Amino acid sequence: MSDFHLISHHLCPYVQRAVIVLSEKQVAYKRTNIDLGAKPDWFLEISPLGRVPVLQTGGSVLFESQVIAEYLDEITPGSLHPVDPLKKAYHRSWIEFASGTLNSIAGFYSAPNVLTFEKKRLELHEKFKRIEQEIGGPFFNGKQFHMIDGVWGTVFRYLDSFDKIADFALLEDLAAIKIWRQAIMKRPSVIGAAPIDYSNRLEKFLINKKSHISTLI
Repeated sequence: MSDFHLISHHLCPYVQRAVIVLSEKQVAYKRTNIDLGAKPDWFLEISPLGRVPVLQTGGSVLFESQVIAEYLDEITPGSLHPVDPLKKAYHRSWIEFASGTLNSIAGFYSAPNVLTFEKKRLELHEKFKRIEQEIGGPFFNGKQFHMIDGVWGTVFRYLDSFDKIADFALLEDLAAIKIWRQAIMKRPSVIGAAPIDYSNRLEKFLINKKSHISTLI
């Protein structure tokens, strides 16, 4: 049996980071999804922050998505980071930028009115415009898939759902990032990181937000 037990939520992009690493490294694991709206007592006892993901392994509990992803990468053969220390740090910097972009996405889909929505849309476009300058293509650092590509796959998964609602021009005039997105979203580990019914679950989540984007669905 696997020694890795990942506590998860169906929609959490941060959980997907760990799942992508597990998949890329071909590591067997158990995954348990919980309801974040009614967190079970056993989860609150093991999760200091009350957030997912949480990884139970070796009698220990790890929390925070990037900590878990880095640990899994370190204990398995090969690495999803560049070998060069400077390039590795550079990738990690833009992984942190991805976390900020996810925060902007949350602000975008939570915007209560048109004015706030447009402000958040422009903010998000600026995020994409900034990282556009760093992309080597077809992946972030050329032809090799790295951890950073998987992390940004969790960002682009939202765009796949947003595109079904309307054209919000989030990647307007950004040719490199469009190619990058296509390459990432074809990766089996990225495809399999979210449940099959992810799109339907996210749509229901957005409708229940009762925000501006809810009115567009």
